[in-house]
Amino acid sequence: MRAATLLAITCLVSCRSQQAAVTTGNADSLSFAEVASADSADSVLLKPRVVTEPTVVVFWLAAADTFSADDQAEALDELNSTTEGIAATLARHNIKLVPTNSDTIYVALPNRQRRTILLTGVDYPFGYVLVEPGAAERILAGLYADDELLDEVEAYFDLPTSDSADAKPRIST
Repeated sequence: MRAATLLAITCLVSCRSQQAAVTTGNADSLSFAEVASADSADSVLLKPRVVTEPTVVVFWLAAADTFSADDQAEALDELNSTTEGIAATLARHNIKLVPTNSDTIYVALPNRQRRTILLTGVDYPFGYVLVEPGAAERILAGLYADDELLDEVEAYFDLPTSDSADAKPRIST
C-alpha cells in the first residue's frame, strides 16, 4: 500500500498540466491504488472525478507550480505521509481514496444529475475533498497533521473515533 500511495502522489506532481475538458462518461472507476505513472501530457488524473460513493479526493492542482521546488517537495512529502496515515481507516470503512489534478469534481445525484465542486480559488492548490453524495462536501486545502486529518475524516463521515476504538471498557466496582 505504501508503494502505491507514493506512486500515486508522485504521479500527482508529475502529471500537472492545463485544465481538462469536462467528461461526459460514466462514474470514475480509477482508484487511488491503481494509478500508474504516466507522461504528464497523457494523464487520466486531469479528467474531472465523478464521485458516486463516500470518497476522499486528494488533489494537487497546476497552481502548485507557483511554489518553489523545495516547497513543492516538502508539501508533497507531507501530503503523502498524511494520506498514507488515513488509507487504512478509509479502507476499513469502505471509503474510496482517489487522486486528481483536475480543478473540478462532480458528485453524482439521482436522475442522472451532477453537482459541481470547483477547487479553483482555494487557499492552497493541494489538499483533500471529503465527499458523501447527498451531503455538502468538505474541502481541506493545504496540509494537515495526521491526527487533524483523521479527526476531520471521522467527523465528516460519522466514523467511530480512533480513541474509542482503542479504549478498553472500564469496569466499575
